[in-house]
This record gives sequence, C-alpha cells and structure tokens, in this order.
Amino acid sequence: MSTSPERMAPDLEIQALSHSADSLQDRVQRTLDVARAQGASDVQAVVSHSVGLELSVRKGEIETLEYERDQSLSLIAYFGQSKGAASTTDFGEQALLDTVEAACRIARYTEPDPYAGMPDPALKAGEWDDLDLDHPWDCDAEQATELARAIEAAGFAADSRIENSEGASVSTRRAIAFLGDSQGFMGGYRSTRHSMSCALVARDDAGMQRDYAYTVARHAADLDACEAIGRQAAERTVRRLGGRKLSTRSCPVLFAPEMARTLIGSFTRAISGPAQYRHSSFLLNAVGESVFPDWMQIEERPLTPRALGSAPFDGEGVRTRNRPLVADGVLQSYTLDSYAARRLGLESTGNAGGARNVTVKPGERDFAALLAEMGTGFLVTELIGQGVNAVTGDYSRGAAGFWVENGEIQYPVEEITIAGNLKDIYQRIVAVGTDVDRRGNIHTGSILVESMTVAGD
Repeated sequence: MSTSPERMAPDLEIQALSHSADSLQDRVQRTLDVARAQGASDVQAVVSHSVGLELSVRKGEIETLEYERDQSLSLIAYFGQSKGAASTTDFGEQALLDTVEAACRIARYTEPDPYAGMPDPALKAGEWDDLDLDHPWDCDAEQATELARAIEAAGFAADSRIENSEGASVSTRRAIAFLGDSQGFMGGYRSTRHSMSCALVARDDAGMQRDYAYTVARHAADLDACEAIGRQAAERTVRRLGGRKLSTRSCPVLFAPEMARTLIGSFTRAISGPAQYRHSSFLLNAVGESVFPDWMQIEERPLTPRALGSAPFDGEGVRTRNRPLVADGVLQSYTLDSYAARRLGLESTGNAGGARNVTVKPGERDFAALLAEMGTGFLVTELIGQGVNAVTGDYSRGAAGFWVENGEIQYPVEEITIAGNLKDIYQRIVAVGTDVDRRGNIHTGSILVESMTVAGD
C-alpha cells in the first residue's frame, strides 16, 4: 500500500527486525514438535521475517512510499510418502496449531508419492562460514527521498533531450529466516538487499524513447553513486533516439551483459531437475555432452561472500557448494533438489530453490574489443517477450539495440526479431567479455554469437 510520509510513524526503525533469531528458532522447533505429536513421520518448517522500505520519486515529488514488515511460517508434513503443506502469516499459538493441523490433514488424504520425502541426512549442512550477507542500511524515508531526487536530477541534467521521468526509486530490505526439520537440522541467517534505479524519457524530432539504469547490492557501500545512475539512465535513453529497422539478414550478434544473462538463464532452466524428469528440456539427458564451445566454463558459486545469490544451504537444508556446471564446454551436472534427484536416480546437488550465482568465466577482451571482433553485426541491449521453447530450444524474441560496422556503433535499431535454436546458439558463442554484470544470480559478461537470424522489414 502506498502511503504519504505524513501518515507514517516518524520513529519507525526501517532495518530493526521484530523477531530475534532465538524466537524464530523456537517457533520452528515448536512447529516440528506439534507436527510430530500429530503423527507426522517427518516434518520440515521455515519461519521468516523481513522489514524494508521502498520509495519512488517522480519529477522531484514523492510518488510512493511503502514500508514492509512481513512474516510467515510454512511447513511440509510427511506421513510416510504422503505429503501435505500449509502456511500462515500469523505467529500466534492458535494459528500455529491450525497450520500444522492443516498440513497433516492434507498429507493423510494425499496419495503416496514414491519419490517424496526428506533429503539424505548425510547431505545436510553442518557448520558453515559467514557469507557476509547482512548489512543493514540506516536509510529512512527522508534520506531515501534525497537520494531518489539526486538520481533523477542527475538524469535531467545529463542531456537537454531528457524531457520526462518515469521515476527514481530507492529500496532497502533486511530479512531473517530459519529452517528446521525432524532429522535434526536447524539453520538460519540474516540477509540484506538494497537497490536504486531510474527510468527516463527522451524526445527528438523522430519521437520518444525510454530506458533505465539501476544498482543493487547486499551492502549500501557497494551501490553506484546517485549521479552515476542518473547519468547512465540518461545516456542509455538518449542513445536510443532515432531508432531504425533492419532488413532481414543473418549476422553476428553481441548480447550486452544484461541480455547475455537471459541466454544463460535458459541454460539453467534446461538443466534443472523438474525440466529433466518432466522431459521438458532441450538439453534432456545432456550430461557428458558438449553443449558449449570447448573453451567455455560455467560454475555455480553459492558460497561467494556478499553475492546476491549466496546461501550456505538450500531450501531443504542440504549444503551448497561451489562446483562446475560446464567444464571445457561439457555439461557436468544438473541442478537437483532431493525430489528431482530421486526421480532421476541421482543425488541432490543442493539446489532446492534453484541455482545460485551461476558464473560464466570471462575471456580476455573487454566490450570495445568484442565490438571490434564482431566488426559488422547487431548489438542487443533489450529483449522483448518470452519467445523460447523450453522443449525444442527454438528461440525468437523481439529485440532492440544498435547496428555496428567496423567495430563502431552506427545507429540505434528497434522493432526487429532475433531467432535461432539455443543448442546451435550456444555452440556458436565466439567470446565472453570481461564486462561481467554481477547484479543478479547470473554473472556474465557480454556474449558474442557468430551468427543469428535478424528479422526485420
């Protein structure tokens, strides 16, 4: 709910958690005890709590101000291999009892699933290192307003063609969660996530364009400066003015880091456990196969300090570990939780909740060098729509970006489609740049593909 500053309590401590680690841990243990008393053979419970602030400014005026203070309790109860789940946001004793009873009732009336059950206890996390994930930011509404205004003002000052703003925003969030189960696992940790962003509109004789810039980090000190965000948003917006269409052709395509991330995202979804056991992957049964060029390396690095995707254990308490996903172009492993692992006759890889910090090893060339290597081709800076067939790998997405000749950007391009098949696209990757974007769960530099179909007029 959006609220004006005047209606909010002025002394609200944005990053002060209402529940201590001990109280959350006690609530998890209480949930486990009640479920076992109701006959559950195994139980897993998660209790979480988060606080935060999100504020946006448009043309210097506060547009939205939202305070977050959320909490939840969820559990999975097993009666043999029958499973029931329930959750609540009420931390009262009666709500806990009702939620446990609901999960147990569901389990009693659910058909047994031969693959359901708890993870192998031997795979559970024991002790783990501090991953440096908790960095509260003392940023109240007044400070957030000043920061957002500074971002937007820098954008307007950067270029006279910036005529409007879709807003600048500042967000800060702190969370704590505990996971426990009837196998004796109990673990939890605090984490923070802070961000700032800006979206601007520019106009010239040919029309209007919009673009944006953002920064996100665990620690506020790692965020880009307000002036840099506003300036980048303006530069990205202005350079799109005068966009043209292209005739249909085949040519090299260079994906800027933000767009290259989507190529790798399709890969991680294709090697996930559910995609494999449902036979809904274009990389079905591909472990041991050459999926990428033989120089390419992709790792999962969930234990990277301060990274946005880091976690010492997965959603089932299984320990996470840094490991190769692709070595010398060859797929090494799927990403599995315990259920998918049993379906496939394999072992959990600690990926309940997905892959974490998927990292493509960069090459030795920066962005300018990749442009030079491409020579003539299309630079992708925006992708529109979905357009990926997860089963066949067929790829067709709306795109915008820039036409490049002799290694130099010539003019902006819009309203085109780039197409191919992901299995072929992956094999045609020529280089990965050093301009690695770490503002998410996939870390990669620009990716140059030897040739794709660019469909236009």
